[in-house]
Amino acid sequence: MSTQPIRDLLEHSPGIAVLVELVAIDPNTLDAAERVDYLAALERQSGWLQALMQVAIVAVAGNEPTPDRGKYSDVDDPQREEIASTLNLAPVTAQSRIDVARVLTQHLPATCAALANGEISSAQATVIAKESTTLLRRGIDPDQLKYLENTAIAFAEFHTPAQVANKVRSIVAKMEPAEFEVKAAQAAQARRVTLTPQPNGMAQILALLPAAEAQTVWLAIDKLARANRERGVANFGPSSANSPGEHSKEIYSPATHLPEFISANIEPLTLDQLRADALAAIAERFLALSSDENLAHGRPVTLNLTLDLPTLLGLNENPGILAGYGEIPASAARLLASDAKWRRFITDPLTGNLLDYGRTSYDPPQALVDFVVARDRRCRFPGCRQPARVCDIDHAIAWEEGGKTSKENLGLLCRRHHRMKTHGGWNLISFEDGSCEWTSPEGKVFRVQARRIDEVA
Repeated sequence: MSTQPIRDLLEHSPGIAVLVELVAIDPNTLDAAERVDYLAALERQSGWLQALMQVAIVAVAGNEPTPDRGKYSDVDDPQREEIASTLNLAPVTAQSRIDVARVLTQHLPATCAALANGEISSAQATVIAKESTTLLRRGIDPDQLKYLENTAIAFAEFHTPAQVANKVRSIVAKMEPAEFEVKAAQAAQARRVTLTPQPNGMAQILALLPAAEAQTVWLAIDKLARANRERGVANFGPSSANSPGEHSKEIYSPATHLPEFISANIEPLTLDQLRADALAAIAERFLALSSDENLAHGRPVTLNLTLDLPTLLGLNENPGILAGYGEIPASAARLLASDAKWRRFITDPLTGNLLDYGRTSYDPPQALVDFVVARDRRCRFPGCRQPARVCDIDHAIAWEEGGKTSKENLGLLCRRHHRMKTHGGWNLISFEDGSCEWTSPEGKVFRVQARRIDEVA
């Protein structure tokens, strides 16, 4: 048993001395709170070891890729296979590890230091490196790279790797909006739908779509599944999208209203691309026809877009935020906004946090529900990504215990974390700006920061 309390070891910088202390401890002899600290201490050590791994991988693979030797040997071929065999990895995974290690050790010193100090996890460091690669290939300004890196590291303290990746993508899109527009338009050219037969009477449909269309398809599929689950229908087959007598809707194509500097790089539409557009239109039609059914917090299922006024008016080219996805080009955002229903958001000019939405009993009025959904957007539990449409409106302090039906006391919780709060021993303190503080049954405190309205939740 260690002579030092686990808390002391957790606060020490990672290194061999602390690791030796931790190895000597049997976590089963610790009380519940100490076991959590022990786990956190091991995670910090893992970051330190992973930082050493990056250096070791580069030592084997070299600082620069090896030349392509023709059809019998690709770039990095010998080193990749050496690492793949030693670490029992697939070659493609080994190459990814090499690429990440080179970026971290040669271009992202602050990320390497944060990893070695246990401030971020290996997964977080990896997404920072991968999302920085495109900018490095284009020759990003060193000051911009430093800003990107420091912002991502600070953001990582309270967020999952997936959330860190979204944050980095958001920064990259804002750094070079014109380049982002072109890249997004070129990527949209790959949109297609394929049908692949599978064994046992099954088939696979694979759709690669622009973000807005993909969100439309996903919302339709999700809504139909949830509606049938509520009706108690276990198996259901295809149905007609249109009722008798209804006229078919014109298929929407995202390539029809692009600026000239983008459309110049676009080839004529192919049948594969038209199939992809048709799939999005069918899903959109289903949502329109079912707008009065299975409402989410009093509203139909919708695509939620955040766009600043100058960009909407064509005076700026800032990317829009598509809820549940992230940054989309300004041209695509304006196209979506052209026939949208708009709501006004009032935000804090310094923090970007939502302050007001428009204008108390146990059941909150619709305006208050709209405010909470717009502010939180997702479940408030640390790291949870469940969207608002499947979350409950929860009183942080229970109504029966004197809690108010107010924006300070209301927030979104998915059903699982709602039950954990009510029956699982977790305590929640809610604040007016949307931030909150969770305390676990073992007494560990987790802070969830307020979410800027112009950033991905």
